[in-house]
Amino acid sequence: MPRKKSARPVERYLAIRVIMLPRDTNEIGTIFGGTILAYLDLAGAVQARRHAAREFVTVAMKEVEFVEPVFVGDVVSYYAHTLRIGRTSITVRIEVEAERAHDAGKLVRVTQAEVTYVAVDRWRKPVPICG
Repeated sequence: MPRKKSARPVERYLAIRVIMLPRDTNEIGTIFGGTILAYLDLAGAVQARRHAAREFVTVAMKEVEFVEPVFVGDVVSYYAHTLRIGRTSITVRIEVEAERAHDAGKLVRVTQAEVTYVAVDRWRKPVPICG
């Protein structure tokens, strides 16, 4: 019986790693979702810039669902990999994990998203990524 080829694992890159601080908390003591989203967007932009020395703007973010809270002191890592590169756009998947501050080594998945960026010129008009 022929062997099935295993799918090649997707290579992801650590784009950002941040320790969450008290200034990032909401009224119930967890980190604001907006703070996580801001870093998520930044991590995707870092990945887009790996492909081209261009300015990129965010045009779409697909469905973000927070599956675990993040707490003060947690180390949050944002991993990115490129899904698609078009003529003027790049779509990146960002996976967010938190290492618990008070449970060394315990990692939890926080969220993930697909974000699309468009390369723009100084007038903010779309331009080809390559060229």
